[in-house]
Amino acid sequence: MAERAALEELVRLQGERVRGLKQQKASAEQIEEEVAKLLKLKAQLGPDEGKQKFVLKTPKGTRDYSPRQMAVREKVFDVIISCFKRHGAEVIDTPVFELKETLTGKYGEDSKLIYDLKDQGGELLSLRYDLTVPFARYLAMNKLTNIKRYHIAKVYRRDNPAMTRGRYREFYQCDFDIAGQFDPMIPDAECLKIMCEILSSLQIGDFLVKVNDRRILDGMFAICGVPDSKFRTICSSVDKLDKVSWEEVKNEMVGEKGLAPEVADRIGDYVQQHGGVSLVEQLLQDPELSQNKQALEGLGDLKLLFEYLTLLGIADKISFDLSLARGLDYYTGVIYEAVLLQSPAQAGEEPLGVGSVAAGGRYDGLVGMFDPKGRKVPCVGLSIGVERIFSIVEQRLEAELLYKKNPKLLNQLQYCEEAGIPLVAIIGEQELKDGVIKLRSVASREEVDIRREDLVEEIKRRTSEPLCTC
Repeated sequence: MAERAALEELVRLQGERVRGLKQQKASAEQIEEEVAKLLKLKAQLGPDEGKQKFVLKTPKGTRDYSPRQMAVREKVFDVIISCFKRHGAEVIDTPVFELKETLTGKYGEDSKLIYDLKDQGGELLSLRYDLTVPFARYLAMNKLTNIKRYHIAKVYRRDNPAMTRGRYREFYQCDFDIAGQFDPMIPDAECLKIMCEILSSLQIGDFLVKVNDRRILDGMFAICGVPDSKFRTICSSVDKLDKVSWEEVKNEMVGEKGLAPEVADRIGDYVQQHGGVSLVEQLLQDPELSQNKQALEGLGDLKLLFEYLTLLGIADKISFDLSLARGLDYYTGVIYEAVLLQSPAQAGEEPLGVGSVAAGGRYDGLVGMFDPKGRKVPCVGLSIGVERIFSIVEQRLEAELLYKKNPKLLNQLQYCEEAGIPLVAIIGEQELKDGVIKLRSVASREEVDIRREDLVEEIKRRTSEPLCTC
């Protein structure tokens, strides 16, 4: 009894701690961690008064979805799938778990995030970490050398979740890949075009696609004096520049990974540069970088890629960014990542990236790792970060609803101004009688009556782009 009383006191104290953190508006991650401790303590209490108690919660880093949330997800998936099909992709599926040896050694430092399963039938298995490695195994196993495919399925990572930012341990990936031998940069340009089409159609905000090449990074590391054995781990540090300052990245490279300070400074001179095709041309003239064969090949391909991107009308959405590293070991060439942009606080400032929503790159050597004869199949692909997109769309929907019988028009118009909604459709008694809808420009406050059948076309004309599909 004394032991149970002591445990009940721990539960009470932990409960007070959780309530205190909520009152202090602590971070969601900290609250979630303390709630997990509370639930664990409660579980230790066991059955009481003849009743068995269960901990009713989803596992850490996972969630349930209501019918309303599933409706949002279906609409987002519809936009993505229709774009994949429009570009000629076929759909495949693979098992949710793979042989452990299939996944081992493909993800660099991220390999520690793979979920291993207990031996249940004579095979060592792991839950899939992404959809790319299973795809490469599928190509090698079926001796395929040419396919354009998409795959939408759940993947699993033993990561620290951040639920409010769409970061989970179980989540969907939406992948599109082109496998086969084609003229340089044409498949890569198509992948970037698809990425831009999907993000524009979903209308989740302004975005920028950062582009780099692993060959440029490797060449840069070589001329800066990074030992070959440290390429991948230094690459992983550089990839953090979108989240932390250069000083923090330098301290990690020097203090934790043993890189010489002068080598880190030379890397810093390169990785803090970003721009367009003009930066590519500038680096082609760099006296040291241009002498490195790998870097020269990468820069040449990027120059050609920008020519295609200009023809496709998306060059203004693309930025050549030397800090983009993409830590996964299997990338061999062009790499890219789409980030949502936050409006600058002051005029003249550059927009800030507030989160990755898509990524991908070229991985020409991955299929050869599985082929018994080492035959390579060139591949390039992209993955849409749908969980983050779902979070954004869901948050917007929560803001759009007013749970009032008779919300005041002035309040609704004020909300539209604050949320940046450009047009408002107003339907009152008079509009119903006249068979029209009053369309109001929020910025100019100008109002005009539009016939119902003409409303969609009028909104399209005024916004000069498709209506939001979500």
